[in-house]
Amino acid sequence: MVLQRNQPIPVWGWAPPGTLITAVLGTAQAKVITGKDGKWTLRFPSRKAGGPFTLKVSGADTAVEYKNVLIGDVWLASGQSNMEWPVKDAKDAAKEIAASHWPQIRFLVVDHHKSLTPQQDIPGGKWKACDTANTGGFSAVAYYFARKVHQEQGVPVGIIQSTWGGTPVEAWTGREGLLASPITKSRVLANDTLTTADFVQDSIDLVRFWEVVYHPQNNADREVPSETFSDATWPQVQMPGLVKDFGGPYEGIVWMRKKITLPASFTGKALTVELGHPEMNYSLYVNGHEICKNIWNASPSHHYTVPPEMLKTGENVIALRIAMLWGGGGLNPPADSIYVTDGATRISLAGPWRYKKDVETTALAIRNYHCYPAMLYNAMVHPLVPYAIKGAIWYQGEANEYAAFDYRQLFPNLIKDWRQRWQQGNFPFLYVQLANFKKIKPQPSESEWAEVREAQSMTLSLPNTGMACIIDLGEAGNIHPANKQEVGRRLALVAGKQVYHHKGIASGPSFAGFTKEPHRIRVRFTGTGTGLAASDGKAVTGFAIAGADKRFYWANAIIEGNEVVVYADEVATPTAVRYAWADNPVCNLVNSAGLPAVPFRTDNWKGLTQP
Repeated sequence: MVLQRNQPIPVWGWAPPGTLITAVLGTAQAKVITGKDGKWTLRFPSRKAGGPFTLKVSGADTAVEYKNVLIGDVWLASGQSNMEWPVKDAKDAAKEIAASHWPQIRFLVVDHHKSLTPQQDIPGGKWKACDTANTGGFSAVAYYFARKVHQEQGVPVGIIQSTWGGTPVEAWTGREGLLASPITKSRVLANDTLTTADFVQDSIDLVRFWEVVYHPQNNADREVPSETFSDATWPQVQMPGLVKDFGGPYEGIVWMRKKITLPASFTGKALTVELGHPEMNYSLYVNGHEICKNIWNASPSHHYTVPPEMLKTGENVIALRIAMLWGGGGLNPPADSIYVTDGATRISLAGPWRYKKDVETTALAIRNYHCYPAMLYNAMVHPLVPYAIKGAIWYQGEANEYAAFDYRQLFPNLIKDWRQRWQQGNFPFLYVQLANFKKIKPQPSESEWAEVREAQSMTLSLPNTGMACIIDLGEAGNIHPANKQEVGRRLALVAGKQVYHHKGIASGPSFAGFTKEPHRIRVRFTGTGTGLAASDGKAVTGFAIAGADKRFYWANAIIEGNEVVVYADEVATPTAVRYAWADNPVCNLVNSAGLPAVPFRTDNWKGLTQP
């Protein structure tokens, strides 16, 4: 394991009441008597980085010994899937894993678990060193962060990884912190009506649910993909599209069918079906033949070869069986990413598809208790307190997309709640701002993702917080952008500046104020280094400007030192400026270190998520 340097080291456990506990770490010794509740806690004096040491804990008639214990910096890495995303599924996985020989970087991955009440111990997980056997399963963001910190500081680094994809911030916050907010108070109190029996029943239902997800029911996989099956009464949906396009929120299996006409030039050729970036679990069929069964998007790409004997000139039927889970599902944009091709000619799969819910056995409801307030804190964070840590790194926010305005309170509440519980003062809390994602829109528009980013920027008002902006690292059709190396590097840059007191630039330009001038607005920035620039050497993009009518137009932007002058011919008397205010903004303003400018707006006009 890795224990935290330069601060008292807490060690705790359980034994019969009144037991004398003796602990030895290297040459240091500490003793304590177990309390009436059977719990004991002792603390070793702080010590410098080093090791390996042996930690031995003895009771009345038993002893536990841990070898190869290092002293260094311990970071708690938490959040949803982009923090959980493993090295093996990120960019350059094979190369990175093969080069992973870092015996002084260790991970403790906390097993997924949820609980109605705060737990005293984690459900599972053990410390493992970073090597070719282990690194692939670790958080990619945390690994690349830890590697840079280790290389620069020359001390062991421990990562406690407590993550769960698709989870909102309130699931990671403790009950007391949630009760203090009117946004979450009623939802937390509603948890009190739940019982252990509810969890047990949910576990039973989940077994049945996954049986339905993984195994087609009622012979649907034989009948629905067939060329002779009639879908004439099925409703239509435009693809690409997401689960909301299928008539609102839905959890279960959706079948989709589309008829395409193949020209005579395709005869005798093997064709490729390209599905772009489909969500969740799916199976693809062509003329009744199963082409693939993809479990959890295990395939790095989603194009499949169809043998010529399965095809015919004229009408052919493509069918998809898609699991709609947790608000996701469907075929993601862009439209030109879904097609059939012989290598020379493409036939688009965009446009109307027939679809039907509940063709199979209706799936049982997924209650998603792991997303309920405090459920993950109780099981996956509370047991870690008071393990001494250097700080926390966090990547989350996607699951709070539709409550971005509330995130202004919910996210700071989590930070304050954790700091109160750890009793380590305002320990460093560093986090990743959401990347660019979704379809690029041609005109300035409102955006939930922009509002989440704004809430994240506002959280910098809390002491000892830091943010890594990655507005240039996202992918339009992939909520899990592959370049986790740069995400980890940027988090480590923030840590270097804020925690380890390095000199230099650690983040991109940040909005510092603006001045109205005739027909234009002058915007001031901090964090510019030796000057502002466009990352691609072209004209600055990403700025929009509006007058009192609140109608935004794309703006011209001219760099003047640490300022940008913004104007548009359509706006004679500008009132407000926005930069990179979109789900997937096209923007290119950077500082001399090449780090992107943080998205911002000068107005406070009501957005999409404000009540």
